[in-house]
Amino acid sequence: MAIYAFGDKVPTIDPTAYVHPDAVIIGDVTIGAECFIGPCAVLRGDSSKIVVGSQTSIQDGSVIHCTAEIPTLIGSKCTIGHNAHLEGCTVQDGALVGSGSMVLHEALVETGALVAAGAVVLGGMVVPSGALAVGVPAKIKEGKADPETMAYSLKTYTENARRYPLELRRIE
Repeated sequence: MAIYAFGDKVPTIDPTAYVHPDAVIIGDVTIGAECFIGPCAVLRGDSSKIVVGSQTSIQDGSVIHCTAEIPTLIGSKCTIGHNAHLEGCTVQDGALVGSGSMVLHEALVETGALVAAGAVVLGGMVVPSGALAVGVPAKIKEGKADPETMAYSLKTYTENARRYPLELRRIE
């Protein structure tokens, strides 16, 4: 895996987290216990910091960045879907950010909220707990997050964090 210090900023990765060999981790990035960081995910904490709580998955191709003024904070038991882009935002515990979506500067995705695939959560926007954010720009649908979808994703990727170090092997 490609793990880089940037100046005096050095990543901290819990030993129980799984980081795919093709992921890139740069600078002030903290990854919690039992996380799954998928192939081609990039977490670049060169400007300020990125914090990822425990049992969170950052799936394939996702880009997590920050700004000089705004860190990116991702809680525990979150799912960040394939090819998502998060920058300078906060995603609280148990939230799901769908594939291909964006969550931008100073946006807040509250506990148990769901950002639909392809949605764009604009800077400063709040996705309330239990709500679904859909569309470009995102519109909020109160109480429409699907707990079953979120639980399934959490279970799948927590298992992957355990399985991948044991079962993944390069054959060429």
